[in-house]
Amino acid sequence: MINNDASLLIRPDEYGLLTDLYQLTMAACYVGEGLDQRRASFELFVRRLPNRFGYLIAAGLASALDYLKNFQFTAEQLTALKATDIFTEAPAEFWSLLENSRFTGDVWAVPEGTAIFANEPILRVEAPLWQAQIVETYLLNTINYQTLIATRAARLRDVAGPEATLLEFGTRRAFSPQAALWAARAALAGGLDATSNVLAALKLGRKPAGTMAHALVMAISALEGSETEAFAAFHRYFPGAPLLIDTYDTMAAAKGLKQNPPEALAGIRLDSGDLVALSQQVRQELPQVPIFASGDLDEYEILRLKQAGACIDGYGLGTKLVTGSPVNGVYKLVDIDGIPVMKEASGKFTYPGRKQIFRSETGDTLGLAVEAESLRSAGLLKRVMHDGQPLVPGESLEVIRERTTQSVAQLPPQVRNVSDPAVPQATISKALQTLTESTRRNHLVTVS
Repeated sequence: MINNDASLLIRPDEYGLLTDLYQLTMAACYVGEGLDQRRASFELFVRRLPNRFGYLIAAGLASALDYLKNFQFTAEQLTALKATDIFTEAPAEFWSLLENSRFTGDVWAVPEGTAIFANEPILRVEAPLWQAQIVETYLLNTINYQTLIATRAARLRDVAGPEATLLEFGTRRAFSPQAALWAARAALAGGLDATSNVLAALKLGRKPAGTMAHALVMAISALEGSETEAFAAFHRYFPGAPLLIDTYDTMAAAKGLKQNPPEALAGIRLDSGDLVALSQQVRQELPQVPIFASGDLDEYEILRLKQAGACIDGYGLGTKLVTGSPVNGVYKLVDIDGIPVMKEASGKFTYPGRKQIFRSETGDTLGLAVEAESLRSAGLLKRVMHDGQPLVPGESLEVIRERTTQSVAQLPPQVRNVSDPAVPQATISKALQTLTESTRRNHLVTVS
């Protein structure tokens, strides 16, 4: 193990250690108690949606499956773990378990791009107890963050409309380099058109998109004499590329472009000022040139701009897309060796048993996985991994984006409202209600 590695970049062979300490200490305890191989089912869901969200768009499954497929511990990592002296009393079998580890469980999940609501499982892991426990931290990290970004992207697309060009500019504001890549993918899956992140775009088989920064205009203006020279210089190497025109005097720049129009100008970008008034004035000067806006925009600001009559054809989305109120997904044990379990703490109640989401025109029903036949529905959760191996090839972003579009379009308008949405609640099936009551009674007997 490399000490003081300032880069902290993650490699697939380090996935096993990317977990919270208590996952490992619990796994050691399970081994000592002879419980480690008991079959356990954990479900990942949110208890409540973020403020002013009427729905979530599930995302991050591809990253989750990649993690599970590559789950391991190397000899070097185990040596470093032993050197912490935290596990001095752990049973010897714990170390041999980690040494030969791989994920051997099954995973059920809703497809990426699917609208989901509170208390509905996005993903279920069925695996030996120690494995299902250790993978909690990483699964929550990747599913929570990418679901947040995909949902924000879907809301932005819904507000901006299908004709608007939406670009992801969030890399410099994302919570880490890894998060920047995840954010770019989730944003595209949620409905955005392109990302400025070059690495993410090329990894995803996309062309990166962007314009220019104020620094180029200021540098060339200072050294070569004018803003016009800066625009001309940029177009010498990138003919027709979009230009950022609000470094100094926005309208003076627009009038200059009108007098000396570049060939095939792809657009101009406004990054500051009164975007409503400026966009209207620029449209008068340059009626055929697309206008892009950026600068801490979100779905609420885009809605305001549209309602105020702004003449904007596309938006660059950064800070408020890749940050914001988190998706507080949780990962809870629901079944151990066929015995349903539940949590009853105040405000943190969970339903017992392996569950399924049954969707119909009248809304969602949260029921037991075994109810599929009786409810005449296959359910939203599909088995996507068996014995640690993916069952289906990864989906393209185009497929996921189209699913997102359809999922949002099928929601009632009041659920899509970004300011004061109605928040759907799934109906609880009779079988799940019965199981919940019997599990609670059994728990009371056990406690007493």
